[in-house]
Amino acid sequence: MKKIARITTIELATLFYSPIAWLVLIIFLIQCSSSYTDMLSGLLTLQELGGNYKQQLVFLTAQMFGYPNGMTYGITSNLYLYLPLLTMGLISRELSSGTIKLLYSSPVAVKDIVLGKFFAIAGYSLLLTLVYGAYLGLGTLHVDKPDIGLMCSILLGVWLLLCSYGAIGLFVSCLTSYQVVAAFSTFVVFAFLAYIGNVWQDIDFVRDVTYALSLAGRISNMGSGLITTKDLFYFGSVIYIFIGLSILKLNAIRSTDSRMLKAAKYFALIISGLTIGFVASRPTLIGYLDTTATKTRTLTKASQDIIKKMNDGELEVTSYINLLDYNYPYGQPASRNDDLERWLPYIRFKPDLNLRYEYYYDSVLRDPWFHKQFPDKSLDDIAANHMNSYRVRKGLFKKPAEMRKIINLRPEEYRYVMQLKYKGKTTFLRLFDDPLVFPSEKETGAALKRLTMKVPTIAFLQGELERSPTKAGDKDYRMMTSQLAFRYAMLNQGFDFTTVSLKDHDIPPDVSALVIADPKIAFDTCVLRKVNAFIDSGGNLLIAGEPGKQSVLNPLLEKLGIKMMDGTIVQKTQDHSPSLTLNFIGKDVAFSKALKKAVIDSNLISMPTVTALQYDSLPEFSVLPLVMTDERAAWRKKAALSSDSVQVNFTAAEGDERGKFATMVGLLRKLPNGKEQHIIVSADADFMSTLEMSRYLPGVNNFGFSTELFGWLSNGEFPVDVDRPEALDKKINLKGDDMPFLKLLLVWIIPAVMAVSAIVLLLRRKKQ
Repeated sequence: MKKIARITTIELATLFYSPIAWLVLIIFLIQCSSSYTDMLSGLLTLQELGGNYKQQLVFLTAQMFGYPNGMTYGITSNLYLYLPLLTMGLISRELSSGTIKLLYSSPVAVKDIVLGKFFAIAGYSLLLTLVYGAYLGLGTLHVDKPDIGLMCSILLGVWLLLCSYGAIGLFVSCLTSYQVVAAFSTFVVFAFLAYIGNVWQDIDFVRDVTYALSLAGRISNMGSGLITTKDLFYFGSVIYIFIGLSILKLNAIRSTDSRMLKAAKYFALIISGLTIGFVASRPTLIGYLDTTATKTRTLTKASQDIIKKMNDGELEVTSYINLLDYNYPYGQPASRNDDLERWLPYIRFKPDLNLRYEYYYDSVLRDPWFHKQFPDKSLDDIAANHMNSYRVRKGLFKKPAEMRKIINLRPEEYRYVMQLKYKGKTTFLRLFDDPLVFPSEKETGAALKRLTMKVPTIAFLQGELERSPTKAGDKDYRMMTSQLAFRYAMLNQGFDFTTVSLKDHDIPPDVSALVIADPKIAFDTCVLRKVNAFIDSGGNLLIAGEPGKQSVLNPLLEKLGIKMMDGTIVQKTQDHSPSLTLNFIGKDVAFSKALKKAVIDSNLISMPTVTALQYDSLPEFSVLPLVMTDERAAWRKKAALSSDSVQVNFTAAEGDERGKFATMVGLLRKLPNGKEQHIIVSADADFMSTLEMSRYLPGVNNFGFSTELFGWLSNGEFPVDVDRPEALDKKINLKGDDMPFLKLLLVWIIPAVMAVSAIVLLLRRKKQ
């Protein structure tokens, strides 16, 4: 060890007595300074703008330094430019000057030489890491309550990446006596290791090997706060392979072994290194450490609790991927490793999670123009064209008839869909038509939970011309209930739903809640009796009506002490119809963390036509106002509102009434069996219609609010609560006036001082 330490010390001194090491350090310093001040200035601008801009300041440590959006991505993307300049002379300098012969003849083993030089470059890499760490240190001053754990994880990742680059450069330096050639060759090797992860990704075994070799994005986990044994072993195996190759190469110069034996040694070394990396990357062997303050890289407790209930059986996830679906590229064989990364947080807690893939082709039902695009081609011809275009083998895909014998995917519109199977129970997990595409932890958690419990079923009453849960009309509810590609639909949040006509059938005994949405004809005696019996038995219920239909619902609401009042709520606005009211969620609504946040953020609920609810205190029910009008701009207009009304004014003589009105209320009752009965009454049935769910302006939160309402009706079983603790790092301890001086200091003064110091040191060295 003393010999290795001596070589390391000499090599470090040699590095710093050359202008290249100082030049690299200064350039790196300027890059970090420029990136830091630009990032800080942009975030500070948002803070000073305030309002909605300020709401973007959350997880500031990750925004400034994290991977892939912070400084770390840009810094690490350019590190490969610096290392070849430093490593090109490690061994090639000895080869070109002939001093390698002296080293061979000295009482120093080749491995000591190689390790000493590697530790020297690792020491320089540590210096670069500390330079970057200085900016993270500044971040602890400039960001209030920063995430220190994330910062430490980032620094570890940066240093290991630099050490890997150093080991590679060391080996390349052994191959030639020309330093320029060594530098250029190192660039080539770095490019190869960055690109290799994209090669042959459609071949199963080769995909794993090339992915294991790839350096691209290797610090993404550590750069975002998650340290895994897979990444540690990866960097370790890279360093092991290239240090080993360096030792073998230098030994080969004076070795009398045959070429075959030398090649065998190289091959054995590479295979052993790849084996280490491959085995360590197996999901069941990976260890994890989430260093983030709010554990953002770990599943929430709710998801972990769901998975714990699945400890006595294998979880099988089968992806059914339609070649003709436009989501096919997300599921193609070349994207398997991306899919594995999405499932790794779950595999961490469920090691026996088994990923399977089934490929097929069939008509794309959700695209009405699909066949019109190919008017003269059969389905087989279209599929053949797609296979040629994607350059995939034809034997991978099952034909429609063959696939339909295995599973009926027509209800899923032959979309890319995942089927989860556990102990004989199955459910679907879907992709969505939004920017995120893949299910979040909330949707995945809901699908997993469906496999471990009796799924709550919401029954929609039909027979009195109520709103339909299966139609996509502007006033119907399919988007809310069963729109496959809409992540907030009840279907994707864990619920089942059905329809029931009480004229011919009874309410199923296993429903979690009954929905009566905008009946347009009066209930007959039989239907009313069944609904009243359901209420008396403690059933959960949502009743939604519309102004003008008071006579239909009031006979039912009378039992609950509620009445839909005459007239309509109107709200003065410059942009919308006066019948459209923008209401606030009641301040005492606390069904979930999401609703609490919605109340704090003053989220709006749109109701296109609504009246006020009058309610009396009933001894057995607690009444909770869920949605309230804005008393500053809205009032109850008693007279009928014309459909073409543009300008409406308050007229007391016509019975108009100002005040804060409840447009939706919740009723809560404790039942003798210890359970709770939940009833929701809304004076508007449009709030969860297709039109309101897709409203863009003004900004409203109808879909989130509606989902939480059904969660209350199902006693909190769904949606799955995946909220995390609030981030603390959301304030910058600077003012805009501080930035010019800070930028001058970091970008110009400090690098200039370092440059002058380096020049003085080098000149003194030259005189000596």
